[in-house]
Amino acid sequence: MLSVRPKVAELAFQVFSRSLHPELYTIHRSRRIERTRYEARIDITNCGHVITWNGGGVTICEVATSAHQPLPKRRCLLAKSLKGSRTERAQCRDGVEYRTNFQLESVEPDLFWMVQQQLGEGPTEGLLHTFDASGRMALGALSYVNVETRQNSMLVQAIHTFPDDYAIVKVESVFSLPAEKSAA
Repeated sequence: MLSVRPKVAELAFQVFSRSLHPELYTIHRSRRIERTRYEARIDITNCGHVITWNGGGVTICEVATSAHQPLPKRRCLLAKSLKGSRTERAQCRDGVEYRTNFQLESVEPDLFWMVQQQLGEGPTEGLLHTFDASGRMALGALSYVNVETRQNSMLVQAIHTFPDDYAIVKVESVFSLPAEKSAA
């Protein structure tokens, strides 16, 4: 199956208070996280990633994808084009919190290839997927997603490269629960 990235100008970032059907996107790599108080699924997709987090009776689904990707409108908490740099936050019920910072960075070709090479050779933890070359460039794009879990929170760092545009998308998101109340 050919797995090539969309153009960087077509990227969107959306957050839902519900899970999405996996049939809506093409999954290349996946990881499941299970902790005592929450669980999550992290998918690298053809356009970016999908993170579905469930904890404290709340579901949060973060999607970095193409703006042309048909996604539901219901229970969409955030819908932004993936341009520049943004910081967003959502306070959910029962003290569940979601925070994210995402940015699209256009870089000089030398810096782009250095980052691309380091990602392709460096990470040993996390999810990594190398996409097919688009035909214009000899090397394909990369997606790397690293996950750090704690008792009450999960930090996800994602990097997606777009060789045709010499662009890098960086996303850092935190999903957190309030601290458990100790029995007195």
